Amino acid sequence: MAEPHDTRHDMVRIRSDALTAAINPFGAELSHLEDADGRELMTNADPAFWTGRAPLLFPIVGALNDDTLRVDGGAYRMGKHGFARKSLFEMVETGDSHAVFALEDSEQTRAQYPFAFRLEAAFRLTGATLAIDITIANRGDVTMPASFGFHPALAWPLPFGAAKEAHRITFAAQEPGALKAIAADGTIAAATVPSPLQDGYVLALHDDLFAHDALVWDPVHAQSVTYGADTGPRLQVAFPDTPRLGIWTKPGARYVCIEPWHGIADPEGYTGDFRDKPGVFEVPVGGAKHIGMSITLAG
Repeated sequence: MAEPHDTRHDMVRIRSDALTAAINPFGAELSHLEDADGRELMTNADPAFWTGRAPLLFPIVGALNDDTLRVDGGAYRMGKHGFARKSLFEMVETGDSHAVFALEDSEQTRAQYPFAFRLEAAFRLTGATLAIDITIANRGDVTMPASFGFHPALAWPLPFGAAKEAHRITFAAQEPGALKAIAADGTIAAATVPSPLQDGYVLALHDDLFAHDALVWDPVHAQSVTYGADTGPRLQVAFPDTPRLGIWTKPGARYVCIEPWHGIADPEGYTGDFRDKPGVFEVPVGGAKHIGMSITLAG
């Protein structure tokens, strides 16, 4: 497989009257999202921090203990966030405002994940909304365990004139609980950390929040958040199908990732079967799992 964030493939561009998006077939990765005036709403992908843009996380979210997937008596090596983000997707369909990409299992994927699958990513622009719909189909003859996550890196600050420290993320529902703690190896520690939310709703963004990796809500009660400053347009990120949420950046970078997850990293020290770990769903033989999210530019 090529290196992550491969730029050698031609971007596929889709448009509406309010937004333009560019998707890289390598990873089916949303790489640019611009408003009608050409202002970039996503990361600048500064290599000093992180060159990712919006990787699709499959068939795992986060890290595995010892980078090892243990399932049905076998052990398979797999890096953080899985292999979809490092894979070239096939272009299935494209039009002025939509594009569909697909990845199917191969000898290379089965060496890491011994299941027959089809992962389809459909992008559609309608007015000021970009919808991303994921279909995970089981092409094999056994029930297929999997996880999936979105990882879009949005510009911080947004290009509307407000300073970084004026930006906040507001949850659509109150989030009363503590957050998961992340261990040094990227797995989920047994400890928790106090919630940084104001009144259970508002995350005032500053670099120090991310000194110890991502903020992880498990579960998340809201099905959407609104990101931006009090002045100027904001982005609404909706995630009706994902029960967990990560928010992450590297301190000093000019992006913030709002990450809806249907999955999570291994518990620290976990050596059980992948089918039994928290956050894993199972796709029946001949069946499919549908997971969607959207980003809306709101005035």
